[in-house]
Order: sequence, then C-alpha cells, then structure tokens
Amino acid sequence: MRPLIISFVLAAGLAVGMPAQAGVHVGEQQCSFETDYDVLVKPDGITFEREDGTPGRVFMHDGAVRVDGRELAVSAGDARRLREYEGQVRSLLPEVASIAREGVDIGFDALTTVVASFAEDPDERSRLTRELNVQHKQALAKLDNGLGSGQWRQHGVQDLMENQIGDAVSTLVSTVTAKAVKAALSGDESQVAALEARADSLDHSIETQVNARADKLGERAEALCPRLARLDELQQQFEFRLKDGSRLALVEHQAEHDNEASAKTKPEAR
Repeated sequence: MRPLIISFVLAAGLAVGMPAQAGVHVGEQQCSFETDYDVLVKPDGITFEREDGTPGRVFMHDGAVRVDGRELAVSAGDARRLREYEGQVRSLLPEVASIAREGVDIGFDALTTVVASFAEDPDERSRLTRELNVQHKQALAKLDNGLGSGQWRQHGVQDLMENQIGDAVSTLVSTVTAKAVKAALSGDESQVAALEARADSLDHSIETQVNARADKLGERAEALCPRLARLDELQQQFEFRLKDGSRLALVEHQAEHDNEASAKTKPEAR
C-alpha cells in the first residue's frame, strides 16, 4: 500500500499547498517577504489594515499617505516613492491572484487524476467528478471575489485551501482509504496488486500532467521576489517618519534561516 499512500499524498499536497505559496509571502532561497496587513486596492487608493500593532491603518494614494487617520507631510522625493509603491502593489495583486488561480486549477486537476485512477465504478467516478467540478468553481469564485477584486486578506488563501479544497481532499481520502483497507482485509493479493498498479500509474500521471505545471507556477511565484524587494527598498528610502520615529514598514524581509521575528520598525534619529 505504500505507493498508493505516497501518490495520494502528492496529489493532495499539490491541491492544498501550492496556491498558498503564491501569496504576498514568498519563502524560497534568499527571497522571503511577508506582510501582516490586509490590503484593499481601490481606484481611489490602497488601504493597509491590521488588528494588532501600530500603525493599524495606512492609506496611500497619488503620493500622499495617511497613518491611523493622520495625514503625514512628505517631501517631493517621498511623494514619488509613494506613487511607485502604490503602483507596485497595484500590479502585484493581479499577478498573485493569477498564480493562486492556477494553483487551484493544478490542485483540482491532481484530484481529478486521483478519481480517474481509483474510482472503478462509472457512477461513483461521475459523482466524484461532479463534486470536484462544483468545489473547483466555488474555490475560483472565492478567489475572484477576494484577490481577484483587489483584496488581500491575511488568512484568505489559507482558509480557502483548508476549507474548500480540504473538503475535496477529505472526500477522496475516505474513498481511496476505504478501497485500500478493503483490499488489505480481503487477503486477495490480486486486489492489492491492482491498487498498487493504479498507484504506480497515478505517480506517472501526476509527474507528466501536474508536476511540470507546478514547477512553472513556482517560477512565477519566485519572479515576484524582485518586485517585493523593490517595495522593501522604497520603504528604506522613505524620509518621513511615524510618531515613534520609525520608518513605515508594510512589507517585511525575513533573513534566510532567521528563527527570530524581525522587528517591524526601528526608531531612527531625524
């Protein structure tokens, strides 16, 4: 039963894990950026908001910035940097949404491959496929209504993976596990051999149909790194300061292998 378990875990892992890596947090190699803000992009400006921490709300548009309801005086240089910052965020979110969408597609395609491999009964296969199609459409609709409409929520993608796609994975796990247990308890070596043969076939199908797409998706996610790095550079160049003397830091860079949380901002002398 080992090949069966490995194959199914691979398919489920693609479904649950890949889109989550396509968010604002990218953690590969020496590129690791994250934000603890929710982000709302609208034509009249961008809002960064969080429940814990200071500042709690930041609004920027056309070179101006308002922090916790107070508009800050900025230099001409900072106005240019704020405009670039806003433009970068506006261009990033649609790409993040596109990556997340492709990740969901890849995950559900992997699950559909599992159904094709292990659902012998035509009626059962049709039922499971229909259920997956409905869940797939629901997952995409939630993405479109969130990231696709310019809303980055801290746990939005993670919740989608755990709830929407997690339900699909749970359904298939119960189906495949039942078949594996039944074959093992029957003592019929031919049934066990047949399941293992399907697992081997699934390994090959996922490798040829899914892994290549997943690799390309990972490359797309990594391509966001320079743009996230640019946001960090702009933050480091801001001349204006918050009330406590710190720079505004909406995106954080996490050093590789750093096990301690980086400070959000550090007070600096004028």
